[in-house]
Amino acid sequence: MPAPPPLPSDAHADLGFVCAVPMELAAFLGRCERQRSYSDRGFTFRGGIYDGVRIVAVESGAGMVKAERAARELIAVHSPKWVLSCGFAGALQPQLAVGDMIAVNQIVDDHAHELQIDLKMEADPARKLHVGRLATVSKIVRTVAEKQQLGARTGALAVDMETFAVAKVCQELQRKFLAFRVISDDLSADLPPEVMSIFGDTGAVRFGAVIGSLWKRPSSVTDLWKLREQAGKAGEHLADFLDGVVKQLYRADH
Repeated sequence: MPAPPPLPSDAHADLGFVCAVPMELAAFLGRCERQRSYSDRGFTFRGGIYDGVRIVAVESGAGMVKAERAARELIAVHSPKWVLSCGFAGALQPQLAVGDMIAVNQIVDDHAHELQIDLKMEADPARKLHVGRLATVSKIVRTVAEKQQLGARTGALAVDMETFAVAKVCQELQRKFLAFRVISDDLSADLPPEVMSIFGDTGAVRFGAVIGSLWKRPSSVTDLWKLREQAGKAGEHLADFLDGVVKQLYRADH
């Protein structure tokens, strides 16, 4: 079966998504029909039709600088009515578990700058849906102690490395914005120390470091594989949640 033609680089989207890495939205985008993709200016764009809604997602890479550039490209080229920052986050509060969803109503960055989000959604603890503040930081927060300190200082439920930058672009360009994050690592254990060497402070994957880490500590493959499994399950939870969100946002505008 021949591959579908590439996504037109000027195709309009009803909803635009910004994620850091492909795995975050892989499960969601896999449910789209007529899937297409293209690469331009250092970013990969993937799109399709989700229950009649035109979707385009850009993979920014980790960090606020890349996320800002990606958001600007997404808006300039595909002019979505809504932009959503979606992907993984680390829990900062003990009540959050892997797979729990965060609907973000406020974002704070490293410098205590805050952005409010006009979110009309109520928490639903029975369904593992939390509503609250997200911290966006410039470096990976690896240990439980570091997460607890960040949570106490900011009052945030979870932490990521991109959302504040995407929200700021949308505020500047007067674009409708929402952010939803799924917990991929909780406060039950530190992230493997190899995360810092493999991803670096900014989250950029360094493949040579993968081999070096496995050579130094062969058992690290177990820890990293567990982390990948958690991320895969979290991605499925995010896809299930976005199913309802996509339909609601589209209907609200039509």
